[in-house]
Amino acid sequence: MPQIKLRKILLEAVEEGISSLGDSPKQAIFFHLETSFEIRKDKIPANLTEFSKALEKIFGSGAVYLEKLIAKRLYEKLGLEFEEVKNWDFLEYVNNARERLPLKRDV
Repeated sequence: MPQIKLRKILLEAVEEGISSLGDSPKQAIFFHLETSFEIRKDKIPANLTEFSKALEKIFGSGAVYLEKLIAKRLYEKLGLEFEEVKNWDFLEYVNNARERLPLKRDV
């Protein structure tokens, strides 16, 4: 899968995950990410570490829930089965999805 397509799908998963909080909170989060953390929405896929750290600063321990929700959406969009792994963080889920893509075969 081309990197550009994967980034687009990842951004869609981020948007859908954050949308689960509601439209107004979603808009506030993206505004806060851009103004306080200098992370524009369209640049999130290229700045996942900073994005994850920003979510943690915004939501504290609640960021883990939101990140898993985003990861689940990503796996679903890629046609992969999501399995929760103890002690994995958001970046490990995203990297696992990237690694598994070449292994996935069209039936």
